[in-house]
Amino acid sequence: MRHCGGPAPVYGPGGTGRDELVERPVGDDGAELSGERPLAEGEPGYGIGAAARRLGVPAPTLRTWNLRYGIGPSRRSPGGHRRYDDEDLRRLAEMSRLIHAGVAPADAARQALRYRPPAATGTARASETAQAARPALDETPAAPPSGEGRPAGSGPDAASATGTLPAGPPSAATLARAALAMDEPTVSRGLEAALRSGGTVWTWDHLVVPVFRAIVRRQEETGAGVEIEHLFSDRLLDALAGHARRAPAPAHPRPVLLACAEEEQHTLPAYALAAALGELAVPTRVLGARTPYAALADAMRRLGPAVVFVWSQQRETGDPAPLAALPRLRPPSRLVAGGPGWHDALPPAVTRVASLREAVAAVLGSLSHRPL
Repeated sequence: MRHCGGPAPVYGPGGTGRDELVERPVGDDGAELSGERPLAEGEPGYGIGAAARRLGVPAPTLRTWNLRYGIGPSRRSPGGHRRYDDEDLRRLAEMSRLIHAGVAPADAARQALRYRPPAATGTARASETAQAARPALDETPAAPPSGEGRPAGSGPDAASATGTLPAGPPSAATLARAALAMDEPTVSRGLEAALRSGGTVWTWDHLVVPVFRAIVRRQEETGAGVEIEHLFSDRLLDALAGHARRAPAPAHPRPVLLACAEEEQHTLPAYALAAALGELAVPTRVLGARTPYAALADAMRRLGPAVVFVWSQQRETGDPAPLAALPRLRPPSRLVAGGPGWHDALPPAVTRVASLREAVAAVLGSLSHRPL
């Protein structure tokens, strides 16, 4: 149904955690009649066609999002035409990413309207591993470790099922070019080769992080590239799952429980940690995205894990108070918090880690000092 001059519902950041309707006046084209700022001379602005091409989202879909959820152009050209600015495109890219991740459109719009790009917040982008530093991608493949930390039979000397030696890992630049070209087979082969020869932590540090930085840099420079992030994330998750299936049999009776904070959508770091621990014969259970703390508590009581790891990517999901309320078990479970979303004041019993390597070390340290 088309709104004609009446108010359009917009999902705003209410304090209750529920979708709260906020009415804003719009014209017969769905544009807000108030709050739009004129573009300064020379400032880039994008019409709906240009925005659709940059985002890879059809123009009718953008119109629907504006009419239904109030997420649309916030600027006006000197001639009075609606224009998207770079921040509008980032919010729309975030909404598109959330929808592709399985979030309902209304919830995705609410989160996207609250989203602040890295330039405004100083936090990492909503991409699983994008950080502020952006070193140049190395054209030369870094040498993977000689064997330490890799599962038996997975190194460069291991034969594949066909009797041939597995290919070595690509350079970060090569893998980034394949991702930017949406060359899915090359991305998959590169990730699988890196995991076989270098293991999860090496692949994450030397390939995954640099490639995500390149993708995010493309998004920030052009307003486009959400589809590239989705493809690379999907291929990475598939490669991690396949790598985890080749892990040795678990050698510890108590598993490590991994979850994302309540309402947290970003899951790749949790699955990467599971794959890295699997290489070391550490059993894991991954609860995935948006794990309610009540469900996490129930899983803790049922499994009696040696370690509980909780990931928070966004500050909105990083409230540490629920961590203090998790059950205290006998024998105890060590709590580990990872991700840039966590607030500074974590409970005293919670260990904060800043990298995949630190997370693996924290888990192994706990297993070596806790009762089986």
